[in-house]
Amino acid sequence: MHDFPHPDNQVPELADYNVYTSDPVLTAAIQRYGADWRTAELERQGAEYGSTAALRMAEDAEHYAPELHTHSPTGTRIDFVKFHPAWHEAMAMARRNGITNLPYVDQRPAAWVAYGATLYMHSQIESGSTCPSTMTKASIPVLQRNAALSEKLWPKLADTTHDPQDIPVQDKPSMTVGMGMTEKQGGSDVRSNTTRAEPTGQGPWGEEFAITGHKWFFSAPMCDAHLVLAKTPERGASCFYVPRWRPDGSKNPIHIQRLKDKVGNRSNSSSEVELHGAWGVLLGEEGRGIPTIIEMATYTRLDNVLSSAGMIRRAFVQALHYARNRVAFGKRLIEQPLMAELLGDMALESQAATLLAMDLASRFGSDTPLDQAWRRLLTPAAKFWVCKRAVAITAEAMEVFGGNGYVETGPMGRLFREAPVNSIWEGSGNVMCLDVLRAASRNPQDVQQVLAHLLDVAADEPRLRRQLQRLVDTFQRPPAELEPLARRITQQLALCVQAALLLQHGSASATSAFIASRFDADWGPVVGVTAGTQQVQALLQENWQ
Repeated sequence: MHDFPHPDNQVPELADYNVYTSDPVLTAAIQRYGADWRTAELERQGAEYGSTAALRMAEDAEHYAPELHTHSPTGTRIDFVKFHPAWHEAMAMARRNGITNLPYVDQRPAAWVAYGATLYMHSQIESGSTCPSTMTKASIPVLQRNAALSEKLWPKLADTTHDPQDIPVQDKPSMTVGMGMTEKQGGSDVRSNTTRAEPTGQGPWGEEFAITGHKWFFSAPMCDAHLVLAKTPERGASCFYVPRWRPDGSKNPIHIQRLKDKVGNRSNSSSEVELHGAWGVLLGEEGRGIPTIIEMATYTRLDNVLSSAGMIRRAFVQALHYARNRVAFGKRLIEQPLMAELLGDMALESQAATLLAMDLASRFGSDTPLDQAWRRLLTPAAKFWVCKRAVAITAEAMEVFGGNGYVETGPMGRLFREAPVNSIWEGSGNVMCLDVLRAASRNPQDVQQVLAHLLDVAADEPRLRRQLQRLVDTFQRPPAELEPLARRITQQLALCVQAALLLQHGSASATSAFIASRFDADWGPVVGVTAGTQQVQALLQENWQ
């Protein structure tokens, strides 16, 4: 990657490098949070993710889009989505690397950090397969609300192999689980849902229901089961386990109407479905379906942060690789001051996003009062900020490539198209900012505890302390005044946390550059206005090894 540019000035593909060992921020996080027992496996995964074979697999999964087959040749309703073999390779990779279950099959708290590292790397190569994989992982604590069902399904959830067969789950060694929550009339306002669930009696796994209605987004339809939100006659919105095949082996009447023509990845299938009396069993308390399924969303919001941090890393590395190997106006791009300033700003963004994502993952493995407060307040804040920044950074990285970035045959098109999804899925930006205010209102002590901790970290950094004191003062204002400021508050909170994490774990040069740039009045609207340091080349060197 450091050789003299190719004679025709076309940059060679970045391939056959180790995604893990070349990322000093990630490797340091694994050591810091006590997940070093996973180092050898992460090194193996890093080589796998950076290999030419993995890159070609990801391209094929994206190029050969899934096909919906609603009926068999004889007219039987089958609602089957056919995938290219590359998709199943990506799913198998995600499964064996731990994305579907690692924090639950390994009881060490640092398993959340090890899991986070894998998802962060996987998202850099093939994002589509992360959707059903992370939803499967996030479904596990929700399924545990039904002890009999959870006991039956656990061996299939814990399995590390991918089984692509479309057969009843009882006949499979492993399974995937998706989510069916939103409807066309409501979107994020799930209280307006109309899907209904009629009780049909008691079964071996609890109260059974026939579910009828429509789901506007049903991801991913070939999962072996979905957690579905529907209203019962007596109690209202409740959460149900709805398998693709009924326990008796017959097909559950879940009719796929169409596959969504998404802006982002084409490898995964998102769908619109109708349920015609589909068999389901109650999870959790009847009438408490929204908080039940939101528990699943809390875990997938962490995944949004990890995935977007991975995308930022991938965008930065691709841009830096290109700039090191491309000549324009007589000099390498990397040697041109304005380009170096832009790349330095991107390096800071990547480092701060990775620190925030991995720190948040570590908090999911702990239940100290501070960690609980941190999760409630920072999960939506980090999702808002890191996912938003991924959109901006992937766009800038594409621009580094110029016209070579604006073609689907290179790496940037797919990355750029995929970046916005994490801001939208599991709650858009405004929803996340309102969730920050809601968490602060419900648990005022959370804000006090988190800000007190940050002020302690910033004891010798007056610029950060000033920003934190502004937050302390803001949160003391009446709630009615805060809602219009929700985005400003959330952005400031995320930046302060990133600065504090750099103070604790970053190099002195990167920390100084981050604080100098992020709290500069001119920073923000355009990436690359300032990298906050005169030593930009050193900053770039320390971010990619």
